[in-house]
Amino acid sequence: MTDLIFLLLIFFMLTSSFVTPSGLPVNLPTSKASTIEVQKVSITVTKDLQYFINEEKVTRNSLETELKKELSGISGVVILHIDESVPTKELVFVAGIATSLEAKVSIATKPK
Repeated sequence: MTDLIFLLLIFFMLTSSFVTPSGLPVNLPTSKASTIEVQKVSITVTKDLQYFINEEKVTRNSLETELKKELSGISGVVILHIDESVPTKELVFVAGIATSLEAKVSIATKPK
């Protein structure tokens, strides 16, 4: 019985390390369909409309130039960590910038 519990403990420790959490406090919306995406570039928008690229704070005006720097030389996969209280227009603004830079955009959610 002890061996079984030990094996389960190892299994859960190994599988939990595959999730790359965002280090910023954002209350993500929930979704029925949630998949794990390989995170290359992360954009976070907090509830008080602060913008972060890979946990580095940027201004709204410099978001496009900083994102262009991050996406140079890699295939563009951008994960959006948007707080659920942020207005939709901010989500569209950020997604529009990433799309104009020919990046694939995914929205981070937490499973129901």
